[in-house]
Amino acid sequence: MADKENSTRLTRAATKRACCSTPGVEQRPAKKKRVALGELPILSNSILEVSSSNRSISKVKLRSKEGRNTDAENLGRHDSVDPQYCPIYAPDIYCYLRSMEVEEKRRPMAGYIDTIQTDVNPNMRGILVDWLVEVAEEYKLVSDTLFLTISYIDRYLSFNSIGRQKLQLLGVSAMLIASKYEEISPPHVEDFCYITDNTYTKKQVVEMESAILKFLKFEMGNPTIKTFLSRVSHELFVYIQYPNLLLEFMGCYLAELSLLDYRCVQFLPSVVAASAVFVARFTINQENPPWSKKLRQCTGYKLSDLKECIHLIHDLQLNRRGSNLLAIREKYKQHRFKFVSSMVSPPVIPGLYLDDFVVHIL
Repeated sequence: MADKENSTRLTRAATKRACCSTPGVEQRPAKKKRVALGELPILSNSILEVSSSNRSISKVKLRSKEGRNTDAENLGRHDSVDPQYCPIYAPDIYCYLRSMEVEEKRRPMAGYIDTIQTDVNPNMRGILVDWLVEVAEEYKLVSDTLFLTISYIDRYLSFNSIGRQKLQLLGVSAMLIASKYEEISPPHVEDFCYITDNTYTKKQVVEMESAILKFLKFEMGNPTIKTFLSRVSHELFVYIQYPNLLLEFMGCYLAELSLLDYRCVQFLPSVVAASAVFVARFTINQENPPWSKKLRQCTGYKLSDLKECIHLIHDLQLNRRGSNLLAIREKYKQHRFKFVSSMVSPPVIPGLYLDDFVVHIL
């Protein structure tokens, strides 16, 4: 029996050798060893190394089509090697986002507190937003989550009247949905119950979450102020005379301040973002006009389109209404945000800086 098995093995080995040595006979490729996920090398999106052929690609150059005048041709060098920004497609993406933000289903109703709500006022809304900023800090949520949360809240309140005792429940449920959409590791339902000192049960939070999702028809994505702010920050990188990070933090600070004021609901997110950039640049450097032809080309807005929103954000920055909502100001007093909330803006914006004609000829 053993001799028979040995002869079988020899026969198979001989057959295999014969196939390998005989021309014209199809050879089956050897099976590759499966590699565990942890053993896979982590390659950069913009730098690929090909060691087997001793060749390397150090940069990925993204070029616009010949003869086509796009914003990609005017981007800073940092964007030309950043495939995640997609400079070739950025103008088209921006146009698409602008078309999305004006859709009725994605916009809160201007004046909804006066027309829809009977037990909620602008001050209550501001207190809720201020508290949600602290919650986002507590759970280390990204700013995109905060902006999306406020978008859900305003849109829901535009069509659903609720009592003041359920306003906080609406806030945590909206932040739960936004966290699931934006965060890698979102907080659990129990975390949001805990942060309200267990004022609401898990069942109540889940039920409100379900109501919001049904209202949104499960369309959770939406362009926010932060979406457009990031776009403008990228565009300005190579044109500014001060650190880009400082401008980015100042813009985010002013954009978050706009969330507190119910009057900002009337403006499109792209308008608020552009106005925040204007006030941020004016705060950092008063010697040069905050707006330019480049910014007008990038955002699609003239100063006449932004003037009302600019004055409103400037008033918020100077706290002219004496608001005691301090969570955002305390947040941006930290070193990691370069203390931007401590920077003082001049009390008056020169009329020259708000003149479309003057900016156009500069």
